[in-house]
Amino acid sequence: MTAPAPPVTLVRPPFALSAASFVSSFDRFAVGPMLVLIALDLRVTLAAAVAAASGYYLAYGLSQPLWGVLSDRFGRMPVMRAALLGATAAGLASALMPSLVPLVTLRVVAGACFGAVIPTSLTYVGDTVAAPIRQRALTDLMGTAALGTAVATGFGGVLADLVSWRVVFVTAALCALACALGLRSVPEPSRGAVGGLGAHVGAVLRERWALLVFALAFVEGAVLLGLLPFLATALQHHGVTAAVAGLATAVYGVGLWLLSRLVKRLSRTWPAPLLIAVGGTQLCLGHALVAVHVNLVTVMAAALLFGGGWSFMHSSLQNWATSVAPRARGTAVAFFAAALFIGGAASSWAGGPLAGDGSYGLLFGVAAAVALPLTAVAVMGRHRYGTPPPDAPRPA
Repeated sequence: MTAPAPPVTLVRPPFALSAASFVSSFDRFAVGPMLVLIALDLRVTLAAAVAAASGYYLAYGLSQPLWGVLSDRFGRMPVMRAALLGATAAGLASALMPSLVPLVTLRVVAGACFGAVIPTSLTYVGDTVAAPIRQRALTDLMGTAALGTAVATGFGGVLADLVSWRVVFVTAALCALACALGLRSVPEPSRGAVGGLGAHVGAVLRERWALLVFALAFVEGAVLLGLLPFLATALQHHGVTAAVAGLATAVYGVGLWLLSRLVKRLSRTWPAPLLIAVGGTQLCLGHALVAVHVNLVTVMAAALLFGGGWSFMHSSLQNWATSVAPRARGTAVAFFAAALFIGGAASSWAGGPLAGDGSYGLLFGVAAAVALPLTAVAVMGRHRYGTPPPDAPRPA
């Protein structure tokens, strides 16, 4: 076995790593404004077309424990480069599909491949950035991913409306290829030895704090990620074009990027439970707003609040996830991300029939109600967890 490389010590993520996170977010969020167009082009119902999103999210989530174990075992960069090459192939093939079933199948493959990017990037930051400043570095990474979200929901919707939704998949695939090539220059960090594949998983599942964080991530994904694509379809249900709906929901990414700058500053002095409380409050308000009425103003306001909720709450939860099992950090972060996106897949699948019927008030109202206990449990749990020593697990 090759000797481990010297420790890599950073204060922010490498550019190539941030670019990969940007592309991953772009591919994941571009589909929202395109669902109506895909349904019309392939002559299926909106509820059926939602499978292109929910199937992607499910594969994105389910694949992540595997990527995490592999990155702990074989290295962060080799795993991410291989996954991006797979995403390139699946993305290019997606653009050629003439019907829904093969399209959904390839979007599932693309989601499984892109599933390696964000958790491996977060793990890389955990490996290379000291614990006292780690949340700031994670916020930088999240800010770059937010730009990918904003471009996907804005530019992606316009491009799909003016040219074709197929061109959007090609764009993401070519960018993934460029990232795979760029990551060759990123140094591999040193990793702690845990043992075989079963030891990696066991080291994580024995930590009860880790299980709580995974449960919180599942509900957070259900409340936000799974329902975010329905902001665009809600506007389109009221006669707004895909391009305008995409631009309106792009406020989410812009707000996330701007507010992540604020969180980066506040995290130096504000305790994590307070950050989580502020983020959860914004999630509740955003869903309540569009539950009452859907128009351009309320959707843009909700998208901005969702960006704030993600900036404050999610950055705190993902920072928590990097500390609960430091000897198998890649596996722990991958389980966290898996729970997040499986939750998103479950809620988007469950919400599809309601969206197809135009019952957006009920859809967003339920999400607002679920966001309240999510926030309360997350705040109390993080408060009890306290501040562990750097990179040390904390007893429950």
